[in-house]
Amino acid sequence: MSAGAGDLGRPLAVVPPGERGGTRIADRVVAKVASQAAREAVGTLPPDAGRPSATVVVHHEIAHVRIHVELDYPCDVGARCRQVRRQVVDRVGDLVGMKVPEVVVQVERLHLTAAHGAVEGRTR
Repeated sequence: MSAGAGDLGRPLAVVPPGERGGTRIADRVVAKVASQAAREAVGTLPPDAGRPSATVVVHHEIAHVRIHVELDYPCDVGARCRQVRRQVVDRVGDLVGMKVPEVVVQVERLHLTAAHGAVEGRTR
């Protein structure tokens, strides 16, 4: 038998945690996770609505998130924004392992639902 790279008989060297290196998750990856979380929270939107998008700044494993959403109207805008915030905090924490102390939800546009517009006599 040779004592080459395939030698499984010798014990592995133990490297102290501080010397092992680390994993850095790019801001754009966190932004994609946050965008998907916002999509999950917003639910079904009219066909002409844009998908939620996110911008993220990560500093020392803490993510500051800004989400841009379009919502159907009428709805409880405050409740929908709280739902988006909660989902983003939970998903980023679970999937990426970062704390999210701040989620700014910016409502870019409200889409009048067809049923409500018809009752009000509006077409667009």
